[in-house]
Amino acid sequence: MANPSLSEYISQSQRGLYSSVFGPEYLMKQTYFTVDTATGIFNTTYGRKVWQALNNQTRAFNAIPRTVWGNTAGWRIRTDRGSGRSRPVTETGTLPTVDVSNIESVSSLPKIVSTTFGASVKSVFTAQLEGGVGDVLALENENAQLDHVKEMNQELLAGSAYQLSGGSTTTSVIGSNSTEAAHFKVGDTVAFYDASATANIKTDASVTVSSVSGATITHGAAGVTLADGDVIFALRRAGITSLDDVVAEDGMAVGGVNASPSAYDLTVAGRTAGQWNAAASASYNSGTGRDLSLNLLDTAIQKIRTNGGEPKVIIMGHDQYFKLERLLNSQQRYMGQEEYQVGVGSEKTFPGTRTGLVLATYQGIPILPDADTPKSINSSDTALGSNVYVLDTDYLEIAVAQPTQYVENRDYFAANALVVRGLLYTMAEMRCHNFFVQAKIADLNS
Repeated sequence: MANPSLSEYISQSQRGLYSSVFGPEYLMKQTYFTVDTATGIFNTTYGRKVWQALNNQTRAFNAIPRTVWGNTAGWRIRTDRGSGRSRPVTETGTLPTVDVSNIESVSSLPKIVSTTFGASVKSVFTAQLEGGVGDVLALENENAQLDHVKEMNQELLAGSAYQLSGGSTTTSVIGSNSTEAAHFKVGDTVAFYDASATANIKTDASVTVSSVSGATITHGAAGVTLADGDVIFALRRAGITSLDDVVAEDGMAVGGVNASPSAYDLTVAGRTAGQWNAAASASYNSGTGRDLSLNLLDTAIQKIRTNGGEPKVIIMGHDQYFKLERLLNSQQRYMGQEEYQVGVGSEKTFPGTRTGLVLATYQGIPILPDADTPKSINSSDTALGSNVYVLDTDYLEIAVAQPTQYVENRDYFAANALVVRGLLYTMAEMRCHNFFVQAKIADLNS
């Protein structure tokens, strides 16, 4: 192996020096690539190329516009024109009564999403020998970048409410696998609906998720023994607020019983259909599966347009995408195609350039199938098909407080081990400035 040049040596030395200032408690996660365990970092048979066997697509995250956070901790929404402030006036008649708009405030603070990796100095050396994977730090850095964006995409598409198949005072079980339970993250504040008492349980603000393992979510004391048929729903997210949190209403019929998910600081009681802080349309079927229909889709689009919005994108799972295609083909109607321009702010690609995406459309609205789209649960605790979201992205944005940062630490004394550690973190939050022009269709068959 060739000796490093002077500039390379100085660069490596400075990187270790500057990274040391983070202190002994920084990046203490003790899981690394090593040679002495079965991590496969060094193998005497196979070559260096590492292929992905994971779905790294992040279509929903890519479709939501990005913006700079700005000097704000929230925003205000005008929800009422004022009563009687506008009316016809006769020639000598009195003027309308003076009234003011109703202004509601929504608070929002940035969330931090982080991804870590590490490798022992021995694995860094041996991975570059014959049969190794090459530069293990560069390999894991690249993989961590994919995982980091994937995590934000999954948080953006996290389901907000699910019926339980069982539980206790401090645990909730959703179905029999980890698919639905994974929509809740450590640090999320959750509440419950007690089906036996027909009442929401959301008085204890300390009911916070402490771990998620398989189908089981461990959290603070619920105040009641949770059982099959009860519902868990998100009040506040530790990570990025999801689209499902935003496109929600109080008393939604999740699995046949009620759920009242929240978002930001919105009052849980009061997000009923037609209110300013509820979706244009949240279509459920009381936990009974039904096939996607053009009527359901058209109603969602109609509700958004009635409320003054214009749908910009339809997000659904691959199952609903193929159902919609067969549905349109059987009626001798076909999905359209149009150029989708990528842009940030006022800067956009030209239609037809290689960076544009050609998408299927319905009524001129681009359709994005995303594998992370959440599914509904029926009243028998079985997963149904994926949901469909009809969104006006003019009022949605991912506000970035700090762009993705990469930190590398080579302070062996701080780690008390001969390891190199890396961290990627992003500080951002998904904002919705108008809930009234977003829609959702749930309880669909797969």
